[in-house]
Amino acid sequence: MSRFTMMGVGGYIAIRHLKAIKETGNELVSAYDRSDSVGIMDSYFPHASFFTEQELFDRHNSLLRDKGEGFEWATVCTPNYLHDSHVRYGLRMGANVICEKPLVLNPWNLDGLANAEEREGRRVYTILQLRLHPSVIALKSEVEKAQKNGKYEVDLTYITSRGNWYYASWKGDPVKSGGLATNIGVHFYDMLIWIFGPVKQNVVHISTHDRVAGFLELEKARVRYFLSINEECLPEEAVANGKRTFRSIRVDGSEFEFSEGFTELHTESYRHILKGEGFGIEDVRPCIEVVSDIRHAQPVGLMGDYHPLARKPLSAHPFRWSR
Repeated sequence: MSRFTMMGVGGYIAIRHLKAIKETGNELVSAYDRSDSVGIMDSYFPHASFFTEQELFDRHNSLLRDKGEGFEWATVCTPNYLHDSHVRYGLRMGANVICEKPLVLNPWNLDGLANAEEREGRRVYTILQLRLHPSVIALKSEVEKAQKNGKYEVDLTYITSRGNWYYASWKGDPVKSGGLATNIGVHFYDMLIWIFGPVKQNVVHISTHDRVAGFLELEKARVRYFLSINEECLPEEAVANGKRTFRSIRVDGSEFEFSEGFTELHTESYRHILKGEGFGIEDVRPCIEVVSDIRHAQPVGLMGDYHPLARKPLSAHPFRWSR
């Protein structure tokens, strides 16, 4: 049994990490979040110490370490812009670190973490769960074996509806979240690069508060993508079925089905990490570079090879509308 601490235990994604720690037979000894809405801990680790102030959390962890009762692992589920700082904290406490995606917001932050790894003699891992999805593994194998003339034609569509609360939270602030492509898309870009090879060209057609659309030329594929948090972008069939999320990848015109099995992939990620088979800093670098380039790109508009949904009319920013 390994002992864990967790930062960001009150967040949306934290429950998957709590479940993963529990299901891999390990123990959470301490946790931190600025919010005290963390009753979900009772279902997993009711005896873990909990703090809403970083200073008291650090003091408690330091006392545990000094008594030889510290932790071997630190899990980071805090807002994106705090990942770099909290990963470094875990390393300084003598722990290996598991960080929710995105590991960091900028490629140069990866170099700093690599230096911290070497200095502290510990490892940093991130969650790239789609690489463990059986359907994704099968597609990668198929692409590697194929004797294909030309490149695959891929359309990625991901629409996950969010209410106006999104814009009032850290997620709606590109400085804190990294923007839409980073916050909801980084694992899809990682998956596509992992399957189809390195990026050769990165063009952004549309980038607004509620959507981003563009084109990626990969080594073995031409990818048109459209990501949005606006329910008005949902296709009619999704609306008719009462769904607020639509996820689709089409490869050479055929739907690639990978919608099942998402909820168990965090536990599977932990199993791989605890066996020393996790995804580290260099594994995550290509997708961090992609989302960073998208964030800093000047959109070219509807020209070239763009995703059909990029033509969807833009809606007003809710904060601007409310004023």
